Formats: sequence, C-alpha cells, structure tokens
Amino acid sequence: MNDIRKEVVIEAPIEKVWQLIGTAEGLSAWFMPNDMKPVEGESFELQAGPWGTSVCRVTRVKEPHALAFDWGKDWHLSFELEGRGEQTHLTFIHGGWQEGVATEFGEPHDVVQPRMDGGWTGLVQKLKQVAEAVE
Repeated sequence: MNDIRKEVVIEAPIEKVWQLIGTAEGLSAWFMPNDMKPVEGESFELQAGPWGTSVCRVTRVKEPHALAFDWGKDWHLSFELEGRGEQTHLTFIHGGWQEGVATEFGEPHDVVQPRMDGGWTGLVQKLKQVAEAVE
C-alpha cells in the first residue's frame, strides 16, 4: 500500500515549525496529547482519543530539520523541514501500510488508510494555521 504523503509551505521560520513538531507541547497543539521527548530511541505515548493510548518510539531527530517515530506496531511517521527564509517547506510521510493486516485497534489497514489520508490533510492544515498564527 502507498504511504500517505503531504507537503505544504508554512509561512513561518523553520525554528517555529520545529517547536510544533519536535516538542510534546507543540505536537499536542495540533495533533494529539503526548509525552514525547525528541531523543532517538525514547518511547512515548500518544493519547489517541477513542482509540486509546498508542506507544511510540522516536527513531530520528535532526533538529530543526527532521523528526521521525514509530507509531504503534505498524506505522512510521516522518516530518522533514526545509527552511526557506521566513518560510518552511514540510514533507510529511505516514508509512507502514500493509494489505491484509489489521491495526492494533482491529481495523484493516486498507479501511483505515483512506480515512487517515483525509485526516492528515486536515492535520497538516491545522499545523500550518497554528504555525502561522501571530503571537
């Protein structure tokens, strides 16, 4: 199955966008409550609302350019940031989709993937809005 891939240009400097991706507080502002520490190999939990708690593990940190983590038993999320002056180009990838495999919540990947694709469209726009908000 194809990865979910989203790209967006955010009208904010890379350091500001990094704070929304590379910290627990930042991720909570637009994604899900969590206790992530940006340290490779560290485990953390995402509070996934009605689906409960998911255990994750940080797999890559290259501040302020990249963060990646494993989400649950199947998925891998990566955020790549490229600073362009006062703008940041974000490439987001949600991989690990497998035909005929069920998520840890019991739903088939081929059912969840299209729903998550739409969800990520909205979440990436929410990240953009939060990052572009005047403080």
